[in-house]
Amino acid sequence: MLSATGISKRYGAVQALDGVSLDLPPGEVVALVGDNGAGKSSLVKVLSGVVTADDGVIEQDGHPVRIAGPHDAQRLGVSTVHQDLALCENLDVVGNLFLGAERRRWTLLNHIRMERSARDLLSSLDVRIRDIRVPVAMLSGGQRQSVAIARALIGEPRVVILDEPTAALGVEQTAQVLGLIRRLRDRGLAVLVISHNLADVRAVSDRIVVLRLGRNAGEFRTADVAPEAVVAAITGVATIFGGTA
Repeated sequence: MLSATGISKRYGAVQALDGVSLDLPPGEVVALVGDNGAGKSSLVKVLSGVVTADDGVIEQDGHPVRIAGPHDAQRLGVSTVHQDLALCENLDVVGNLFLGAERRRWTLLNHIRMERSARDLLSSLDVRIRDIRVPVAMLSGGQRQSVAIARALIGEPRVVILDEPTAALGVEQTAQVLGLIRRLRDRGLAVLVISHNLADVRAVSDRIVVLRLGRNAGEFRTADVAPEAVVAAITGVATIFGGTA
């Protein structure tokens, strides 16, 4: 569905990305992992249109495309949920879901239609929020993350990028969000999850892509790889029979 090849990005003297490649097929959760400074955030910014790559090719369905800004990414069906969620604390769930994409009838907001659509969307994702008219500031961390993910689906995207979706969540809330990610995959979406938590990565991903120092350092089928091999790719330290070399 979406493929990036040879992506490079430099910030002054810092080479953040150096020939990075990534494939995001439909109906698959791909985990992007790496240490701090590995280039994960820079790659996400390129794919979401926050910054433009200096070099490389991005293709959708085999055809070259240009992502020069967030609107280009949205037009191509790429939706990103950033780590800060970017929710409006004082607005309720419906207001946050449709912020910037309000449904109108002539010049008036169609509140009934938006509320009905919000309930249908949350129900289809099995997101349980007792009252969707309360300010999101009153929701739990897992519910807030779920609202942010649901909002990313308003434009019917084909690719969803989730930046550290389980950071700072408790065990129960993390399980809820991981279940939601699986439901995104079941809807046929291509899902890219950026995470430092290898336990969450193994629980939800189909494939793991490792970046190290701005370059591809490994790619694994999650079901077939041992955690030690992923850690070795992240750190650049080879593992031998449970030890290091």
